[in-house]
Amino acid sequence: MNKGDLIDAVASKADITKGQATDAVAAVFDTIQSCLKNGDKAAFVGFGTFQTQERAARDGRNPRTGETIKIAAKTLVKFKAGKALSDAMN
Repeated sequence: MNKGDLIDAVASKADITKGQATDAVAAVFDTIQSCLKNGDKAAFVGFGTFQTQERAARDGRNPRTGETIKIAAKTLVKFKAGKALSDAMN
């Protein structure tokens, strides 16, 4: 499923237009993104939790040349599935 498929599904399930569904999906994505940018976590009971994790800078190797390179620190987004979602999958 991609973003377009999600918009179509939301429009049909909520009985709204595609334009309204597009705005709703965009608002949800933007809200989760801004929440994560502020360092908060986004938890949805029964679905899962999005949160950020810092990865420290480290040394790595270029596989072609074997040269040691510096890999910069970065922030990752992690998702942990909720119990209801995990149970639905199994």
